[in-house]
Amino acid sequence: MSLNAVRPWRSIDRRKSRQIHVGPVAVGGDAPISVQTMTNTVTTDVKGTLGQILRAAEAGADIVRVSVPDEDSSRALKEIVAESPVPIVADIHFHYKRGIEAAEAGAACLRINPGNIGDEKRVREVIKAARDHGCSMRIGVNAGSLEKHLLEKYGEPCPEAMVESALEHIRILEDNDFFEFKLSVKASDVFLAAAAYQGIAEVTEAPIHLGITEAGGFVPGTIKSAIGLGNLLWMGIGDTLRVSLSADPVEEVKVGYEILKALGLRHRGVNIISCPSCARQGFDVIKTVETLEKRLEHIKTPMSLSIIGCVVNGPGEALMTDVGFTGGGNGNGMVYLAGKQDHRISNEAMIEHIVEEVEKKAAEIEAARAASEAEAAE
Repeated sequence: MSLNAVRPWRSIDRRKSRQIHVGPVAVGGDAPISVQTMTNTVTTDVKGTLGQILRAAEAGADIVRVSVPDEDSSRALKEIVAESPVPIVADIHFHYKRGIEAAEAGAACLRINPGNIGDEKRVREVIKAARDHGCSMRIGVNAGSLEKHLLEKYGEPCPEAMVESALEHIRILEDNDFFEFKLSVKASDVFLAAAAYQGIAEVTEAPIHLGITEAGGFVPGTIKSAIGLGNLLWMGIGDTLRVSLSADPVEEVKVGYEILKALGLRHRGVNIISCPSCARQGFDVIKTVETLEKRLEHIKTPMSLSIIGCVVNGPGEALMTDVGFTGGGNGNGMVYLAGKQDHRISNEAMIEHIVEEVEKKAAEIEAARAASEAEAAE
């Protein structure tokens, strides 16, 4: 039985959207909400760009976007696509020919900004290239680059203008019998972005790419994204997302997954439940959690770990986690396995021991999953 069947307050009813593909990654429909990021290297630096893509993929990125601003970048893109472990979205601005070149280079998806790519004829040429080469597309509306006629009509970037922009370009794609597209209506203002996304979600079945654009540095950008994307996802809106941070793209992936994990929409790696620490702590909680986060990055299996400084909340939190540790006295604490007290361990040996227990539990979960899949296949 699903936990949500007995805890309906945890349920999220996802908006029904049609499904498209970005390479092998399904977006929309009943597919998992995918996590994206974007490289910030110079695209013509093929080695550096691929290195960043590999690190993002290792962190869990399902899709990576790469900017294609010039012909040299188009040529580099072909090499990048050939070596990338994940589908590549080509980010196209201003010159429609870059979109055609990116499709020819093997991009899985073309992201175009309707406000600055040119007239309808040019968009049609990009559509043809996408169709000919099996690319999907993303209509990327941005509050900072709305079309002149919409700004004149509405006086400023507003939800209505952003929705109208998206619908105008949806019409162009659909009039050309092209339906392999998703769309975004991004703004740096959380209220504007959220209202635009709610508006577009009501008038189209296309899959939606979520993002708060130009959100800022790591801390403020994470907070703005968590508020904006979190609320939209909670309402069931969103099929793929990118957290935009002035930070390492790997951090974008991590934050994206944490948002999805907090809402129970995706599960990957170890979910550490830890206290903020206080004078009651039996060990250095903050330092321990920081160390464990790094030491457990290699675990991809969804599981939970509680690290609580004292016995006030520790035993209760441990009841709901796969592995737990609660601080005690005399330099040692209690280890919990599957929610039950199991044994004590010294604070000095705690980190290595917890890593071993988590690795052991992850192996058990994977073995059980493999056995279940083998049995289902028979």
